Amino acid sequence: MENIEAYVIKPCCIFCKFNKNLLAMNDRHNDLLRIRPEIKNCKTFDSMSAEERFQNTTIRPVLKLQHPLLIAVFINYANKHKGVFYTLSLEKRMQYIETAVLKDQKFRNALKGMLIGQFTLEEYENYIANSSALNKRMMNMVITRLQDHIQVLMPKTLSKAV
Repeated sequence: MENIEAYVIKPCCIFCKFNKNLLAMNDRHNDLLRIRPEIKNCKTFDSMSAEERFQNTTIRPVLKLQHPLLIAVFINYANKHKGVFYTLSLEKRMQYIETAVLKDQKFRNALKGMLIGQFTLEEYENYIANSSALNKRMMNMVITRLQDHIQVLMPKTLSKAV
């Protein structure tokens, strides 16, 4: 009879064996880190919580990298929902963004996937250790980013000469 312990996944590092084999096959880890934009004013300190450090070293650069895609995805979301977004006042548009990201589970999961898909395996291991708190941080950052760029979300209109 085979030793059952050989098949038990150790809780310390789920992807350790997989990670070593994957790194031998390609350089995804370094490729992902290389394409991320550098955020100069994002610093880390010893006094930071693990979540805040992850936010500053991983989530912020990934959000900046994925910014054009996040904008395009939100525009597509607004269009698929009958363009109601475009008829709202500024205050209501801000609320619409927040509600879409926080309440529409399908949309929220798509956004999370766009961000998590840019994590290295090591970052993903850190993420799953505290995914609930990090998801909240990620979605709040997505909301802020979309709201801060609300003018880009509006259709281009030509100004009329008076």
